Amino acid sequence: MGFFDKLKKINIFASFGSELTDDFYDELEESLILADTGMDVTLELVEELRRRVRQEGIKTMEEARSCMVRVVAEALNAGDQELDLSTKPSVVLFIGVNGVGKTTTIGKIGAQLKRGGKKVLFCAADTFRAAAAEQLTIWADRAGVDIIKQHEGADPAAVVFDAMSAAKARKSDVVLVDTAGRLHNKQNLMNELNKISRVVDRELPGCARETLLVLDATTGQNGLIQAKQFKEAAGITGIVLTKLDGTAKGGIAIAIAKELGVPVKYAGVGEGIDDLKPFNAEEFAQALI
Repeated sequence: MGFFDKLKKINIFASFGSELTDDFYDELEESLILADTGMDVTLELVEELRRRVRQEGIKTMEEARSCMVRVVAEALNAGDQELDLSTKPSVVLFIGVNGVGKTTTIGKIGAQLKRGGKKVLFCAADTFRAAAAEQLTIWADRAGVDIIKQHEGADPAAVVFDAMSAAKARKSDVVLVDTAGRLHNKQNLMNELNKISRVVDRELPGCARETLLVLDATTGQNGLIQAKQFKEAAGITGIVLTKLDGTAKGGIAIAIAKELGVPVKYAGVGEGIDDLKPFNAEEFAQALI
């Protein structure tokens, strides 16, 4: 069973018969829109399929399905889908609104990196949400990694400073930084994120750095709006898409990659520690279509 087999599929290719008629393309458009691919991106994808069907002389539904998988996989390739951990230490900032599974995501990625032989350090810079540091501490204990934290209400940039200093002293490979659940319309929170970025730049100049936006796939097009606003304010390098298993809205991954030019780097299809994996565009397209 493949990692993305929990996705709800676009069943148009299985259910529509064998003719590539206008009705088929209309039904495909509707299926993609219902999967939260978005109107503009859907029209682009279906038009590209029509073009290739003509160009390649495709006649059967199975050939059309294979072609659509290629079209979707190409649309998802918006950049390097792997984390850049090329320096020691490297830094990964996790941003996103509360409730999307940010702290849990850090715990799961941290555990996987540790299993892969990396020396990982957690930084509990979400000092505003009650019990955020405690939650991250539980994950640190579970994963067997170190954590830097301060008291609730502490200056997040000060916690990040401590973490950067500790990473250098302990020769950590990667620092995973939890940040406050930033509402995109709260300017002070965005300012806080900029302050954190400046501390990282000052303490670890030239380090490999990722800023990952964690999004809940069940929020659909709202997630795309969030992503646009965070990209403008924080310069995100990638997306972590959680809760893909409980929704027929997997198309949001295509919309984000195509409209924002930001790659999905991780995807989650469940609660377990292994239910979050590095994203693979080809596997995802195969499972969705």
